[in-house]
Amino acid sequence: MENYPPARRLDLSEDILGHQISDPYRWLEDPASPERAGWLREQENLFARYRDELPGREALAQTIRSLIDVGVVGSPVWRGSRCFYGRRDPGQEHAVLYTSLGTGAGDGPETALIDPGAIDPSGLTTLDAWQPDKEGRLLAYQLSSGGNEETLLRVLDVETGTVVDGPIDRGRYTGVAWLPGGKSFYYVRRLPPDQVPEGETQYHRRVYLHVVGTPVEQDTLIFGGGMDKTTYYGVSVSRDGRWLVVSAARGTAPRNDVWIADLAASSAESPALEAVIEGADAETSVHVGRDGLLYVFTDLDAPRGRLAICDPGSPDSAGWRDLLPEDPQAVLRDYAILDGLDMPVLLAAWTRHAVSEITVHDLITGARLSAVELPGLGSVSGLVERPEGGHESWFGYTDYTTPNTVLRYDALTRNVSTWASAPGDVPAVDVTAEQVTYQSTDGTTVRMMVLAPRAGAGKPRPAVLYGYGGFNVSLSPAYSAGTLAWVAAGGVWAIANLRGGSEEGEQWHRDGMLAHKQNVFDDFHAASDKLVADGVTTREQLAIYGGSNGGLLVGAALTQWPDMCAAVVCSAPLLDMVRYERFGLGETWNVEYGSASDPEQLGWLLAYSPYHRVTPGTAYPAVLFTVFGNDTRVDPLHAYKMCAALQHSTVSASPVLLRAEADVGHGARAMSKTAELSADILAFIARYTGLELAG
Repeated sequence: MENYPPARRLDLSEDILGHQISDPYRWLEDPASPERAGWLREQENLFARYRDELPGREALAQTIRSLIDVGVVGSPVWRGSRCFYGRRDPGQEHAVLYTSLGTGAGDGPETALIDPGAIDPSGLTTLDAWQPDKEGRLLAYQLSSGGNEETLLRVLDVETGTVVDGPIDRGRYTGVAWLPGGKSFYYVRRLPPDQVPEGETQYHRRVYLHVVGTPVEQDTLIFGGGMDKTTYYGVSVSRDGRWLVVSAARGTAPRNDVWIADLAASSAESPALEAVIEGADAETSVHVGRDGLLYVFTDLDAPRGRLAICDPGSPDSAGWRDLLPEDPQAVLRDYAILDGLDMPVLLAAWTRHAVSEITVHDLITGARLSAVELPGLGSVSGLVERPEGGHESWFGYTDYTTPNTVLRYDALTRNVSTWASAPGDVPAVDVTAEQVTYQSTDGTTVRMMVLAPRAGAGKPRPAVLYGYGGFNVSLSPAYSAGTLAWVAAGGVWAIANLRGGSEEGEQWHRDGMLAHKQNVFDDFHAASDKLVADGVTTREQLAIYGGSNGGLLVGAALTQWPDMCAAVVCSAPLLDMVRYERFGLGETWNVEYGSASDPEQLGWLLAYSPYHRVTPGTAYPAVLFTVFGNDTRVDPLHAYKMCAALQHSTVSASPVLLRAEADVGHGARAMSKTAELSADILAFIARYTGLELAG
């Protein structure tokens, strides 16, 4: 493709810790640059012209809309006889938060508490988090606008619908831990901009105690001074209000410290925090049960997870007793305590090679009693119990053809029933799913799910290989409108469970981070080899796709193996790994990737940094970058610089395009925007893998 918008190349080369590093498109980092603005307008016009000519794009968009329009429903959060749950009905852009006094979603009269569509008909406002108080009378909720994820926290009176507190700013990613009575809560808030160094307003969090209805300036500082600026904190309070738990992790590190305070022995304003675990290379969460025991969920000496118990008054790990020891084949994900029966039981949710299962155990001994039958090979999320105890648990279930369904397990009858289903009709898609294994470059066994239409099996077909491979994220079975639309059109969709994720536990994660990041890219390339060797697809029919850390993945694959595939979709990516810490939330991720300020770690980063591996005169495949103007996690400049570098360097007739979208960010968005983005991506992939779309 010719006549790309001109992009000035700087003769810029720097010596960084002994490495001579060029950066010809650094001027694209400047958001105030008129030159950058003009270049982006030309890129927008180029993509718009190209988009208008994509065959079958509108028909594909309609299929995606119909698959999205089935809606969603969330698991209930109980407060006595009142429950809170989210639901998005057909035609709605966002889920609405409801409350009901019935036994199921829609069983009794329900009240819409927070409707983002009513608050902002433009669809740009999202409900990012919510937490009722322990009595269910007040609700803390957080809204943000335009995708920037800068939430404003407010408190709502559930009965009257009146906002009684807020807005409180600088609370991005905070939890809310209510004290009994609904008069106050613990939460996390960043320091004011005038109290932090320039460029560090996204960092420097602290834990505070807030009294409802009082000015935030009067909040009591509880914890956080002297910690690393990138530290994230978690807070929780036991149901009886006696125990406060505070956790702290540097950035996204797979390790954290945990402290507990007895609020019966010290005040809520000045809790005497005692270490549960501190300085250990492990990730741990704790919960004080109704039986008074401290339940410790940890990967300390157990990469696949274990559950231990101890006295909360003596929480040191020396006193832990395993209730659920590590399983050598399955990863422990969640648990729930059901004590409203003669013999109390523990539900445990696991994943085995990314597929969920639930087991039932004796709460006292941990002995396995039975298993909970699930509808299929899918994913379970959020085991929910009643705070006051009982014999029921609720959890979300989804698989590749089933939108999220809320199931209810009754420990008295051992039956599973449907509590709530997606409200719309699910269009039928005849799809097969097969989990295959293959060997990576170093001989490691990796697994991959391959979804395909039943018709046409036995011949190579256009295929998408999707991956992520980082931050302990597991790619488990889940309903996806875009995936189903692709398969319904006759394509194959493959999901590789790469190292760097959590599909096989914490060691699997660590085998794909820091100095071992190349393992992730090798796993991905080996997945493409497997698809081709098995006759599922060919190199000329294959596309690779990833977003965020997955954008880094496909960027690395693109530059290391330009002949790997016919098309690449690189969404909200990290690509300049020398300067990534300077933008967005980059500094919180150097525990995953390494830091360019360290000589050894800079060597790791330079070995795969996609922007620095672009080679002029190379025939690169078709590439589509998708970026979001209000992305405050990964700055779009990564894609801008890489796009300019590829447009300058490629000698292929396949295009390099940039799709830049304003008023959205890295996370949640309106469903109509999701459908449009997905249609553009899949129509682009179809064009360069040879999938013929209807219409």
